[in-house]
Amino acid sequence: MDENLAVSVKDTTKIYNLYQKPIDRLKEILLPGRCYHTEHYALNHISFDVKRGEFLGIIGTNGSGKSTILKIITGVLTPTKGTVETKGRISALLELGAGFNMEYTGMENLYMNGSMMGYSRQEMEAKIPEILEFADIGDYVNQPVKSYSSGMFVRLAFALAISVEPDILIVDEALAVGDVFFQTKCYQRINEIRERGATVILVTHSMGSIIKYCDRVVLLNKGNVISVGEPAEMVDLFKKILTSKEESQDMETKLEKEQDEASGQEKKTAMEGHWKDALANNPDYLEYGDGKAEIIDFALLDDKNQITNTIMKNAEFTIRMKVRFFDRIENPIFAYTIKDKQGTELSGTNTLVEKCSVPDGEKGKEVVVSFTQNAVFQGGEYLISLGCTGFCKGEFQVHQRLYDVTMLSVLSEKDGVGFFDLNSRISIQA
Repeated sequence: MDENLAVSVKDTTKIYNLYQKPIDRLKEILLPGRCYHTEHYALNHISFDVKRGEFLGIIGTNGSGKSTILKIITGVLTPTKGTVETKGRISALLELGAGFNMEYTGMENLYMNGSMMGYSRQEMEAKIPEILEFADIGDYVNQPVKSYSSGMFVRLAFALAISVEPDILIVDEALAVGDVFFQTKCYQRINEIRERGATVILVTHSMGSIIKYCDRVVLLNKGNVISVGEPAEMVDLFKKILTSKEESQDMETKLEKEQDEASGQEKKTAMEGHWKDALANNPDYLEYGDGKAEIIDFALLDDKNQITNTIMKNAEFTIRMKVRFFDRIENPIFAYTIKDKQGTELSGTNTLVEKCSVPDGEKGKEVVVSFTQNAVFQGGEYLISLGCTGFCKGEFQVHQRLYDVTMLSVLSEKDGVGFFDLNSRISIQA
């Protein structure tokens, strides 16, 4: 193994035998030569290296093998084929608090788990003050763990796990719990460990964390390594997998066709499926209107014209809707609104405000409307509402509104205060 490497994964495969019924396992033991199982490849001949001092991210859909490879690296699982070599002491945050006895107090659990990690009582006594300072659970440390809130439990378990000084730190979604302040505190401690020269391997569904912290990223899908590369590049590729690359290409072709129709070119054969099928949508959205028009499809597109719920902060993105008219509507108004998870309206506009010339809606016709802008929001998740309204004899009418119909996830390398980033330019003069 190269001296500059902390972890080396070579042609590693993990196969699980799946049985339809529990008795099939017994039959296979008692009847040699008979096969009652099917093989499931959790990992399929994967290979990658992790350099010493590197912050490596591992991403992929559920069931792609992320947790499996981490368990093999830590020695919890044994590979069916291939090899995994590591160099240095490993500390893993896989299942926080898995070794805690719920009847014991927090302090008793610290000493018990410390001994399981190879520390003497004297060594643990030296570490206890730092652990308690980080956990910040006060006198509850002397109460049975079963009386803890989930937040206190996670704090104590994490504080214990990082109290060692590892050469390799492995984190598997452990930071997805706790409030935002605790998560920030955890990442600060992980950065401190990294600055001491440790190697960090992070598995997370937070693409913002991947972009912000990782040097390189391994992308897994269905047990295979799809690619290894720069964080932004791998996140972009991951987005294609989430929405199905082939489906996205079909949708892009469909969008081009619809744009051709909207510009008056010869009508082309419509493709099956909807843009919205490629998005993560809200099954409980609110809908109402008089039925004179209907939003029959919608899409969110990133700066590469790919349908996705996820975009990069400050990048250009498009909100698109297709509307069908069931009655003649003079001067229809098309609109969108973006809200935070608490329901606060953050931004939005419509064709009337933007002074956009909109042709009258004719019965039986369809129109495609696109709003393109920059994502100046801070990193986070937001809700999008769509609408088609208008005026009839001076009276405002709602033809259809879709409230909170889909979500927008903004990935950010830096976040300031509030909802928006004003992209401040700073100058300092002595």
